[in-house]
Amino acid sequence: MQTTSGQMTAQRLRALLEGGTLAGQWVLDPRKSSIRLKSKSMWGLVPVNGVFREVRGDGTVSQDGKVSGMVTVGAASIETKNAKRDKHLRSADFFDTANNPDITFTADGIGPSDQGVTVTGALTVRDRTRPLSFDAAASLQGDDEIWLDAQTHINRADFGLDWNSMGMAAMNNTLTIHAVFTRR
Repeated sequence: MQTTSGQMTAQRLRALLEGGTLAGQWVLDPRKSSIRLKSKSMWGLVPVNGVFREVRGDGTVSQDGKVSGMVTVGAASIETKNAKRDKHLRSADFFDTANNPDITFTADGIGPSDQGVTVTGALTVRDRTRPLSFDAAASLQGDDEIWLDAQTHINRADFGLDWNSMGMAAMNNTLTIHAVFTRR
């Protein structure tokens, strides 16, 4: 995770949200943002690291500090540096990108927490939507750029991704998020 001198305390974030300082429309900068996937294969012996190359999104902060938004990831953009594995991840055994091209996270709230912020919303993978909340570090870069850095754990079976030949692939995966939003 990235750290910066602009990291916000819960108290500072609350003041910025409630005071309307962050109010407005925000857009995810795909050049500065990343969504990474980490899993284990071969009965937990081999780490698998991937990155989604296509990510987009936007958000709104209201005058009274309510936050909402959406981040969309192109499921077929997964890259693990293994073409055969990437093709399998895009198949119906996993992401089924022919029928489900996008993975989405819809945020319905962000609030201060001891760790920075707690992001609440819903994650949709393969037309299955599940609630998801996670803690993130938030930092303000100047007046027009916000960074959110987080790690969250996902059980892929919750989304119908339950292929697991001989129990070789881990069901629990870690997503590492570096989301950079800029003011429109």
